[in-house]
Amino acid sequence: MNQPVTYHYGKFPPAKILWEKLIPLIGPASAALARYDGTLAAVPNSAILLSPLTTQEAVLSSRIEGTQATMGEVLEYEAKGDTRDITPERKADINEVLNYRQAMWHSIELLKELPLCQRIIKEAHRILMAGVRGHGKSPGEYRKIPNWIGPAGCSIEEARFVPISADQLQRGVDTWERYVHEDAPDRLVQLALLHAEFEALHPFLDGNGRLGRMCVPLFMYKHRLIQSPMFYISAYFESNRDEYYERLLAISRDDNWTDWCAFFLRAVTAQAIDNQAKASDILKLYEEKKAQLVALTHSQYAIHALDFLFSRPIFAATDFSNSKNIPSPTAKRIIAILRDNSILKVLREASGRRPAIYALWELLNIAEGKTVF
Repeated sequence: MNQPVTYHYGKFPPAKILWEKLIPLIGPASAALARYDGTLAAVPNSAILLSPLTTQEAVLSSRIEGTQATMGEVLEYEAKGDTRDITPERKADINEVLNYRQAMWHSIELLKELPLCQRIIKEAHRILMAGVRGHGKSPGEYRKIPNWIGPAGCSIEEARFVPISADQLQRGVDTWERYVHEDAPDRLVQLALLHAEFEALHPFLDGNGRLGRMCVPLFMYKHRLIQSPMFYISAYFESNRDEYYERLLAISRDDNWTDWCAFFLRAVTAQAIDNQAKASDILKLYEEKKAQLVALTHSQYAIHALDFLFSRPIFAATDFSNSKNIPSPTAKRIIAILRDNSILKVLREASGRRPAIYALWELLNIAEGKTVF
């Protein structure tokens, strides 16, 4: 039987990085990130327009940990407000995604007043674990017992990786937090090291992977690599899951920080390009739909309606008609016009007290990166 890999005591931050292997990757990653940031600057109210991408990031980051919910299912669940058509297992998956998104939003608010610090990490974890699987595992508190990573139900002897011991954990997290604020030769390499170290520390009993990935855009934003905390890296990690875990494991097993950093830089490059393409397509769609809505509705509330649709691309008709920014009769008229002109797709017809459910299908397909609706 193979022995589990154990945490790399005394080796963070690493004493040696092979910069000659990373320099060819740093330039493309930094340039791609800068181009994406330029696109972000052109997006008015990016928190609204890019909200489907935020939800998609929550979906993919959670999927790495084993959830199966899709973005469409998450948004439709929110819109319906009931669970009659959903299994308990899928409901649990969806709630984990919703918690991820809420924890991200809360962290962004805290970053307006605080540095990226342990308080933010703990508060994000508390929200992440509220009312979902693992909610009894000390939300917002560092673990006081050992944990390990391996097949479900395995013993510590059968684990793939054993994180830092509980008695050394606080010291390890303090070192991690200090390194967040240190000057470094390159911020993206620094971020790669921070992400890897957080996963190796595994400071909580559950939710560590999602929380570690959440820190990626938070760090980028706080260190002004991007002007809005909207960077979506989990798609690359999810599609390269085996290499993602192997590169992390090799840090403690082989003291190989460099190849992990190279993997991370390639992830940043690929996702910056993908994020930029999606943000550009969303901005283009917004401008197209703005012109359409104004022309079709001749309403002074057309832009309010459009912002609602982009912030909630799957929604119940009653939520739209009860929107505080649009009079109810006008809202009902706008929905009818958008439905008749195929701008909205009906996901569920109204029946009794159950309202109709609509989707802004073009926006959802952009966020998914494929034709789903």
